[in-house]
Amino acid sequence: MAAHYALMYAMLRAGLAAVPASAVGFGAGALTRFALSYAHIFTPSAGVHRAGLRFAVVIAVQLLANSALLAALTRGGIDVWPAQVATTIALTFANYLAYRWWVFR
Repeated sequence: MAAHYALMYAMLRAGLAAVPASAVGFGAGALTRFALSYAHIFTPSAGVHRAGLRFAVVIAVQLLANSALLAALTRGGIDVWPAQVATTIALTFANYLAYRWWVFR
């Protein structure tokens, strides 16, 4: 999350709109998330290649969900950062379940 938010902040400061800035930050967060999840959180039963391919599928869905929810919240009048935090919270549980039950299994 720190990588996502730090890069998103930098992109916003550079003038990028909220959803694209979040998408760029999301990419950095995804790489960090995979490395930490694979090495420290889960006990993968598959190799890094298989887990990586599954992670790519799940992360693509998560990116779409993150972008759609952030766009909806900001269009609804919520400021960017509260909207991003709410989006992160809303997606966290589903992300964890996808990683535990499919990606790192």
